[in-house]
Amino acid sequence: MEILRRIDLTVSAGETLALLGPSGSGKSSLLAILSGLERASGGSLKVAGADFTALDEDGLAAARRGRIGIVLQAFHLLPTMTALENVATPLELAGQADAMARAEAELVAVGLGHRLHHYPAQLSGGEQQRVAIARALAPSPAILFADEPTGNLDHATGEAVADLLFARAAQAGATFIMVTHDEALAARCKRILRLADGQIASDICS
Repeated sequence: MEILRRIDLTVSAGETLALLGPSGSGKSSLLAILSGLERASGGSLKVAGADFTALDEDGLAAARRGRIGIVLQAFHLLPTMTALENVATPLELAGQADAMARAEAELVAVGLGHRLHHYPAQLSGGEQQRVAIARALAPSPAILFADEPTGNLDHATGEAVADLLFARAAQAGATFIMVTHDEALAARCKRILRLADGQIASDICS
């Protein structure tokens, strides 16, 4: 069964793009393919100069490292690590010499300088999502992907997290691609791609 069909998409550096559409329209599948988390069964895909269709799993992981940041609806924080360790560990695994200092600076930037040594269970949902954002942005990726990043948050917290995502992506000069079902959130992007039944229904730039 094909989830996506006849997708022809070019995204420019620094662009903000919302993937909008009803449940089952293929939004998250498209984001997973664009970010290298899933493989397409056909076609070609180039991301940040790398040919993702020609890479094996190790190659994809290497291509994503440092270039791509991903924020998901589920926070995926390690419960036995502090906020600081959750952000620093991926940097350390990538060989960053200043991982702890960089992680601390990113957590301060997202307003969590006072929660560095708290564990996920000691943080609110909004704070956990901020840690996830800090973790995604700490390597200074060229592309930031977000899949329903405010879906598990109440309205006020979700708006604050959205503000933070847009601000941090802009400061980093990153391309920002976000899956959402929220029309108001999508409208904050310069470009809105609507999906229906696995195909592009409309592609509008503001």
